[in-house]
Amino acid sequence: MRIAQVAPLYESVPPRYYGGTERVVSWLTEELVSLGHDVTLFASADSVTNAQLIPICRKALRLDPDSVDPIAHHVLMMEEVFARAENFDLIHFHVDYLHFSRSRTERVPCLTTLHGRLDIPDLVPLYDEFRDVPLVSISDAQRNPLPWVNWVGTVHHGLPAASLPFNAGPGKYLAFLGRVSPEKGLERAIDIAIKSGMPLRIAAKIDRADSDYFERNIKGRLRHPLIEFIGEIGNSEKGEFLGNAAALLFPINWPEPFGLVMIEAMACGTPVIAYPCGSVPEIIRNGLNGYVVKNEQEALEAVKNLRKLDRGKCRRYFELNFSDRRMAEEYLAIYKQMIHSKSAAMEVEKGVLNWMEAESQTPSTT
Repeated sequence: MRIAQVAPLYESVPPRYYGGTERVVSWLTEELVSLGHDVTLFASADSVTNAQLIPICRKALRLDPDSVDPIAHHVLMMEEVFARAENFDLIHFHVDYLHFSRSRTERVPCLTTLHGRLDIPDLVPLYDEFRDVPLVSISDAQRNPLPWVNWVGTVHHGLPAASLPFNAGPGKYLAFLGRVSPEKGLERAIDIAIKSGMPLRIAAKIDRADSDYFERNIKGRLRHPLIEFIGEIGNSEKGEFLGNAAALLFPINWPEPFGLVMIEAMACGTPVIAYPCGSVPEIIRNGLNGYVVKNEQEALEAVKNLRKLDRGKCRRYFELNFSDRRMAEEYLAIYKQMIHSKSAAMEVEKGVLNWMEAESQTPSTT
């Protein structure tokens, strides 16, 4: 199958540091290639892949000091993708809705995976207009704000089993990995760690948009002796960081579409203590690979009960449910269904046109 993968340009594929969507695109692309498919990746020029790379900009836009208008690069990418559309059996977009006006009329099947939050009022009229566009959700919970659009499947993320090593040890600290932002719950994580008496190591990215929040709400709390702020880390550092943790704290305060860090922790055998927002109940089985808690008191009880969890079972649950092979196979099933449906629709259209042409050439009997 000839497949195009269209990635955001904010990070390379895979990202050097933080970057969930681009990392998932990388895992999917590489697994599709390993399964024997002809894959073309549209991404920044500093991406690394076994697929054919079509570079759109010289480097990841977030790391390019000269990049001021990221939308300009994405619009140019749409032109590049659709200029090559006939080279593919299917085009898989990971760039929100930027392509909708073109893809809804494109003869080549186009699929879109939505990676972000959808509970934004501005999105309602847009998705109402494009309710025919085929969409994939990354969790069932992600669909809740827009249940009436054209969902063709839910595909949970998956990552290569060998990318993060299993650590059977009990762990020495609590871990927080992600972004410093109000919805990610870092303040809650700090409170849980201090009140439990366990050290908390924080590996987190600070976006410019969240710098004021960091200065106002977080920075002063990092002086506590139990709290260690590491900063943003790359994928090569995640294995040690997560594998040596007793648990990942994920006390989110928003409708998380997926939460990639949860399955990264599981891959290391590290259980997750998470609040039941968004996708969390779909990812965490309470008492098996972590604890789903409703408040701080329940989180503190979960910390006390971490030794009751089997880290080996946590790893096996990841292998059974969140591998890159499972993810790729689920996408391939959707690809095949869409290609078959598109071909059937084109045959019907061709038949109707042939009939109309024949009718127009038939002599009138009146």
